[in-house]
Amino acid sequence: MNDVLTESRPIRLKGRSFLALALTPELPLEDWLTRLDHLASRSAGFFLRRPVVLDVDGLDIDRTQLRELVDQLGKRNVRIMGIEGARQSLLGADLPPAMTDGRPAADYEAKMAEQAEKTEAPEAEAEAGAETVITAEPVAAKATPSIVVTQPVRSGQSLFFPEGDVTIIGSVASGAEVVAGGSIHIYGALRGRAMAGTTGNASARIFCRKLEAELIAIDGFYKTADDMEQNLRGKAVQIWLDGEELKAGTLG
Repeated sequence: MNDVLTESRPIRLKGRSFLALALTPELPLEDWLTRLDHLASRSAGFFLRRPVVLDVDGLDIDRTQLRELVDQLGKRNVRIMGIEGARQSLLGADLPPAMTDGRPAADYEAKMAEQAEKTEAPEAEAEAGAETVITAEPVAAKATPSIVVTQPVRSGQSLFFPEGDVTIIGSVASGAEVVAGGSIHIYGALRGRAMAGTTGNASARIFCRKLEAELIAIDGFYKTADDMEQNLRGKAVQIWLDGEELKAGTLG
């Protein structure tokens, strides 16, 4: 009788690129956490189910302070999936893993997804999130890539297109968000969150027919509903970045 030798099936590992929000804390950490609480309280659900990378590059803290910072963020339901820019002496088994080479999503397909800024990390296959996902096809190749979405963005949905501009033929509901590497054009009411220029494009702008936003941001600088000029609420506006200050003006 011949013995039949069999090999076990190898485990399949695949690289994955995920979108995540990058937080860059500042000293003193207590003040920074207070500002983070302020943002979370004025934009409900901003950190809900959102993976976050903690960027501590150039931050003068020790390991104890870093551990305490991660703990404080955890108490706020901010889930840290990795730490970027940390010295090796700061890291340990009790902290999230080190992450490197975070970069804008150069090859990311245009689709509505669940996270914010792209961070690349090899991981096993992950289960799809619970939020609704809607795909959008990019238009013909241009110098600046763009997509056109011909349906409203409903509450609980997120639209991400880090390569360029996003145009929405419809409204963005409260609890929805649009994140673009370029400018955002909304031919309807903006009631949710709009974040333009997320890959470092300070010249990006946000245009909408009716401003009722929960949060607007360009190149990381943001305003919540309470910070916006009340005389612009309900009007057609454009928003741009002047230095480190968001400015807005009516259209037409």
